Amino acid sequence: MGDNEAKKRIEELRGLINYHNHRYYVLDSPEISDEEYDKFMRELQALEEKYPQFVTPDSPTQRVGAAPLEEFGIVEHRVPLLSLGNVFSTEELLAWHKRISGLLGNQSCDFVAEPKMDGLAVALVYEDGKLVTGSTRGDGYRGEDITQNLKTIKSIPLAVPKTAPRLFEVRGEVFLSKKGFRKLNEERARAELPLFANPRNAAAGSVRQLDPRITAQRPLDIYIYGMGWAEGQIPSTHWETMEYLKSLGFKLNPHNARLPNIDEVEKYYQGWVEQREQLPYEADGIVVKINRFDLQEQLGVVGREPRWAVAYKFPATQATTKLLDIGISVGRTGTLNPYAILEPVSVGGVILKRAALHNKDDIRRKDIRIGDTVVVQRAGEVIPEVVGPVLSLRTGGEKIFVMPPRCPVCGSEVVKPEGEAMTRCPNISCAAQRYELVKHFVSRGAMDIEGIGEKLAEALLKSGLIKNVADIYTLSDKREEFVNLERIGEKSADNVLKAIEESKHRPLARVIFALGIRHAGSETAEILAKHFGSIDKLAQATEEDLMKIPSIGPKIAESIAAFFKQKSNLKVIEKLKEAGVKMKAEAAKSQAALSLAGREFVVTGKLESFTRTEAEGKIKELGGSVGSSVTKKTTHLVVGADPGSKLGRARQLGTTILDEKQFLKMLEEKK
Repeated sequence: MGDNEAKKRIEELRGLINYHNHRYYVLDSPEISDEEYDKFMRELQALEEKYPQFVTPDSPTQRVGAAPLEEFGIVEHRVPLLSLGNVFSTEELLAWHKRISGLLGNQSCDFVAEPKMDGLAVALVYEDGKLVTGSTRGDGYRGEDITQNLKTIKSIPLAVPKTAPRLFEVRGEVFLSKKGFRKLNEERARAELPLFANPRNAAAGSVRQLDPRITAQRPLDIYIYGMGWAEGQIPSTHWETMEYLKSLGFKLNPHNARLPNIDEVEKYYQGWVEQREQLPYEADGIVVKINRFDLQEQLGVVGREPRWAVAYKFPATQATTKLLDIGISVGRTGTLNPYAILEPVSVGGVILKRAALHNKDDIRRKDIRIGDTVVVQRAGEVIPEVVGPVLSLRTGGEKIFVMPPRCPVCGSEVVKPEGEAMTRCPNISCAAQRYELVKHFVSRGAMDIEGIGEKLAEALLKSGLIKNVADIYTLSDKREEFVNLERIGEKSADNVLKAIEESKHRPLARVIFALGIRHAGSETAEILAKHFGSIDKLAQATEEDLMKIPSIGPKIAESIAAFFKQKSNLKVIEKLKEAGVKMKAEAAKSQAALSLAGREFVVTGKLESFTRTEAEGKIKELGGSVGSSVTKKTTHLVVGADPGSKLGRARQLGTTILDEKQFLKMLEEKK
């Protein structure tokens, strides 16, 4: 393909991708499958890697992958991003209307209203049809330059039609949907990271990451709520301007409404008071604006607030009540989670009897005590939480909370590793955490027992057929009950039992990983298996013994030692031994005898057959080494979906490139 032909195809692909991005992320009306979209994107990435002279900042491939920033630059706002005044009742709304009507000489005016999203205000500047700057509100006059991060939000157009003004600014609210917020916090909980308190904090934290690649992983969205300024002719009203911005490809809130008078504004507000929980994002009121720009200009600004707009806030979502006691629930990963037992109180129309307290350190930081009068808040679908105590109402009879020394579910002694916020139950047979442990034990990277998915794992535990992971190996003795379990059937049961039998031969490192020892990931499990050679020797190791091993620090050592101190855990291991599960490492083969010895692999993109970690594990099992980036030493690049820049680098260096089928074939041949 010649340069001209390549350039033409690149422009064609960009047009297609931008069109389908708009259909999917702005109009919510996709026309093609994800597979077709990915095909276009991969072709564009390949062409741009081959013809880098045609890469431009507004290409869809440039949304993600910029280098991390050392710090944010400062952007001066040409027109200040002002904050809004608030009203909290019908009387206050009518008083605002009366004031502006007097200033306008009682000229009639209509309004535009929209839900007031709980997000982060940003300004986007376009020049000659391309996004050139994106910034935060900051102090209203100066904000932070977060252009690279905002480019990762796919509902923000990187380029606009030629009909747009040559130079203009739009303003919008970046937000996380309730669903996206829940998903993000679930991921952070699994990674044992601090949870975000609310969607606004999560959105603000996401767009202010110094590494845009982190921002790209967050499900951020935006609604444009106005034009800041423009060089050139624009419509004379806010409503017409919003329709114009929509025609340029910007995403607008579908609940925007043009309202003829203040009575209709009140009706609009009352409607959302009743339906606010139905919104897919958090909102704390509505924004009301005078529609005509000439009237906005006539009213002007007072202090740092425009007279022509106001935020009409929803009823408060906070209340005060008595903290009667602090209870403890045990999570599925063994965390001891304190919660508030409250004197019942109505918050936002819902009676609250319980609220979240996060962890012991949070309780201590906020100085919350049993018997305190506390402030509780509820925001949409976010779990109600205790904000803090009302110190002025203390009597002196309040009690300081102490975390129980034993698990309230199984009675095991709890542990709190140094530097961690959460106290945990280390007993893998604890009823509160069995489900997650069984799921982990049978997963591909662990014992790889095909056929035991989430539903079957739950059914096995609920029926009492298994009480811990070792009981999985007793299912062959309970075949009749197993076959009748939720109509699993003869054939499916036999397939599962066969997979269970095969899993007994997994290497020791996989067994250690499968046990779910906190902080003992797959790589740590390999190190432990090589160093100790058997589960018995590992179980006898002290914290000091463990810390002598390179890469095993105090946190990991403490967690492993605590695991093997639990008699219930040792009983599970004994049952696994009796079942015939491999508990000793195989004699090490010489590196030369291993089929992939001397080869260095890099894995990129999403694989269907296993995760990247699992693929790297299989390479290491056969003696190969694994790198994180493609260099001259890399002999093979394994490529999944959406491979990124590593593919281009491998082509430049002449590295052998394997797709997933070729990689699987290689593994099969080299066994």
